[in-house]
Amino acid sequence: MPCWFEGPLAAFDTETTGVDVERDRIVSAALVVQRVPGGVPEVMRWLVSPGVPVPEAASAIHGLTDDHLQRHGRWPAPVMEEVARALAEQSMRGTPLVVMNAPFDLTLLDRELKRHRNSSLAAYLSTSSLCVLDPRVLDKHLDRYRKGRRTLTDLCAHYAVDLLDAHDAAADAVAALEVVRAVGRRFAGRLEGLSPAELHTRQAVWYAAQARGLQAWFARNGSEETCDPAWPLRPKLTAAA
Repeated sequence: MPCWFEGPLAAFDTETTGVDVERDRIVSAALVVQRVPGGVPEVMRWLVSPGVPVPEAASAIHGLTDDHLQRHGRWPAPVMEEVARALAEQSMRGTPLVVMNAPFDLTLLDRELKRHRNSSLAAYLSTSSLCVLDPRVLDKHLDRYRKGRRTLTDLCAHYAVDLLDAHDAAADAVAALEVVRAVGRRFAGRLEGLSPAELHTRQAVWYAAQARGLQAWFARNGSEETCDPAWPLRPKLTAAA
C-alpha cells in the first residue's frame, strides 16, 4: 500500500485583499486534486468581486485589479458556498488537503462564510473533518535548524519544485502539493508510519510550539507582534476582543 505522500492529495489556496483574516477578503481561490504523483491535477478556480476596494499593494502581488474583478469576478456569497462544499467533498473522500500556511487561508474562508453565508467552515464539514497538511509546518519541524525563509517560493527552491506562476491561486496550490510530496519522500523514515489523520494532530502541536518560539523571539527583540498558536483554523474573536 503506497504511503500517503504517494497517494491522492488535494490543495487549496487563495489570493486576497490583504493579510488580516478578520477584515480582508478573498479575490480568487483554487482547489486542485492530484490522484497520483505526476498526474495532471484537476483544477477548480473561483474569481471573486469582493465588494470592497482592492489595495494597490495587493493588486501588485497577484495582479487582480478592481476593474478586472468587477468585470469578471462573481459575487462572494455563491463562491464561498461552492468552495466550502468542494473542500467538504474532498474531506468526505478522505483526501488530505494541502494548505500552505493553513491558519491564514482556512480562517479567511471561515470568516467569508460567516460574512456572506452566516455560516462557518465547520458547518460544511459537519459529517467529516479536514485532514490538513501544511508544508510550512512540516518543513519547519522536520528541518528545524535550516536557516533562511520558508515562504512557498523558498520551499519550492529548496525541494526543487517548479513554481511557474507565483501568486496565482492554482499555481500556488499545485506547488504546495508538490512540496508536500517532496517533504514526504525526503523524510519518509519519519513520516511513512503516520497516517494523515495522525499527522494532522501532530502538526497542531508542532505549529503551537513554533508559534511560541517565534513569540519569544519577538519579545527578545522588543516587538509587540503576537503569534496565534491555533492551527489549522484560528478561533473566532470574542465580542470583547
